[in-house]
Amino acid sequence: MFNNPEQFASATKTLFDLQMQTFNALASKAVQGVEQVVALNLATAKQSMENTLEASRQFSQAPDPKAAIDALSSRVQPGVAEAAAYGDQLKVVISDIKKEFEQAADTHLAEAKNTLSALIYDVTQNVKPGQENAVEIIKAAIENAFKGYEQVTQSTRDAMRRVEEQVARATEQLKAAQSQMPKPPAAH
Repeated sequence: MFNNPEQFASATKTLFDLQMQTFNALASKAVQGVEQVVALNLATAKQSMENTLEASRQFSQAPDPKAAIDALSSRVQPGVAEAAAYGDQLKVVISDIKKEFEQAADTHLAEAKNTLSALIYDVTQNVKPGQENAVEIIKAAIENAFKGYEQVTQSTRDAMRRVEEQVARATEQLKAAQSQMPKPPAAH
């Protein structure tokens, strides 16, 4: 058991530091992921705006109504293809985020497990008669803290898996819609 309050304070500080390191690492990965998604969204918005301007130009310069309709119709297929490509790129970004997040979480969980194991070992050493119940309470608290780490990590993994599945499903729906679209009319 802890021989003095400084040992207990040190152990508590170690646990708190571990929690903060884990939180900071995971928050950093989350921010990086948001940055990647924002960059992808900006690039996609820019491309979409350019395509819209080009379609408007073709529409306004059409010599007759049929040519105007054909110009607009010819933009539908590429628009769906671009949406499917965006979905594919988003899947890659989310998959990378998930992989990096899991690596960071696994690293910090392993560190936490090692530190907590050492802490439990320290707690159980030099137990004086009559302190066994206190030791069990401290061990239970330490083990519960680690289970909390595991639950947060597992919940985050589940959430990332669900996001990945939803993006994949949306991308597949876009691709299915693209394959069912009529081909644009040939240019004259």
